[in-house]
Amino acid sequence: MKMDKNQAVVIGGGAAGMMAAAAAAENGRHVILLEKNEKLGKKLYITGKGRCNVTNACGRDKFFENIVSNPKFLYSAFHTFDNKRLEMFLEDNECHLKEERGERVFPVSDHASDVTAAFERFLKKSGVQVRLRSEVRSIETDGEKITGVCLADGSVVPTGTVIVATGGMSYPVTGSTGDGHRMAQALGHTVTDCTPALVSLETEGDWCKKLQGLSLKNVSLVMSCGKKKLYQGFGEMLFAHFGVSGPLVLSASSFYGKKKGADAVLLTIDLKPALSEEQLDKRILRDFEENRNRQFKNALGGLYPTKLISVMIERSGIDPEKKVHEVTRQERRRLAELTKAFTLQVKGKRGFEEAVITQGGVSVKEVNPSTMESRLIRGLYFAGEVLDLDGLTGGFNLQIAWSTGYLAGISVRKEVLNARSKGCFAKNF
Repeated sequence: MKMDKNQAVVIGGGAAGMMAAAAAAENGRHVILLEKNEKLGKKLYITGKGRCNVTNACGRDKFFENIVSNPKFLYSAFHTFDNKRLEMFLEDNECHLKEERGERVFPVSDHASDVTAAFERFLKKSGVQVRLRSEVRSIETDGEKITGVCLADGSVVPTGTVIVATGGMSYPVTGSTGDGHRMAQALGHTVTDCTPALVSLETEGDWCKKLQGLSLKNVSLVMSCGKKKLYQGFGEMLFAHFGVSGPLVLSASSFYGKKKGADAVLLTIDLKPALSEEQLDKRILRDFEENRNRQFKNALGGLYPTKLISVMIERSGIDPEKKVHEVTRQERRRLAELTKAFTLQVKGKRGFEEAVITQGGVSVKEVNPSTMESRLIRGLYFAGEVLDLDGLTGGFNLQIAWSTGYLAGISVRKEVLNARSKGCFAKNF
């Protein structure tokens, strides 16, 4: 089959792939979008608990503060297509948005399907040829440049331009099974170690099992390794039979893999971050005074959730049967210290089946940040989670996908025409 020099193939119909296909088509390319699933945007349907946190409306500086791996690589992509442009694109394509706590942006409908529907309408209007249930086996080259894409059924799509947007390895049931990493490695690219991120943490001991189901709000969490603080945050967390979860823990998990050395990783929870140790001691004294003739185990209801009381008593070492007025000053101080620093030792992270994203991927050192093109193979581009890029929760990872997908789409080599100079995509993006 003769190659259409103006044809571009996008592998992967998730957030980055749909955006890349849309941008490339509006930039004058004949685009084929290959998706191995039965529908586009399959992972989008489960993001944000099915509501799809499409981006975060924060400013540029705050955006980059929330990027964990290789933030500098993203400067060009975010500058080219930032969160405001993403919001404009979705609004223009009938997906209306709203902003919630933490500047998180969602569809007004609270349905992730509206995001995918907006892209499907745009792709159809732009003439993108979407091929579902089309799994890619390999990318063909002549040693220097792309020549085609080989599908699992043995057929070949001739092309000189390929954008790999296959995602990472998280939530493999959605099709994210590391396909893009294998393709990249086969073409000589380095893939950094891939680990689950934005995922629950497993802890040593049985403290968390005793607290299973307990949710804590407005607590402070510090993750440390030896003397080094890896992460500090404020918010909500949840105890599970294996360890801890919830927004605070998911964010902390992204820094777990950044530790160096053999020191144990500790989580330190401040259960009363609004109070100093002195203020907390006065609070405990007041509660004790009101309950001075009761047993210690029955005097903590105003200080902790019911499920936490027995664990706090056990860890404090104070006799639960002791009368409150018999509790010593030293014991009271120990209780205050435990309240301000409830520690757990991390054993490891949960698996890719539960992880929101993948940390690691195609090395950004081998990709041009101004175009998303491979520095090794001409005509090969990467976008989205397949790259060694990741951020915290709150819409930042999807913005990485939108920004890198758009930049890859407008950067694909223009063999036949220069659509940019004709301005054919400006009104849509």
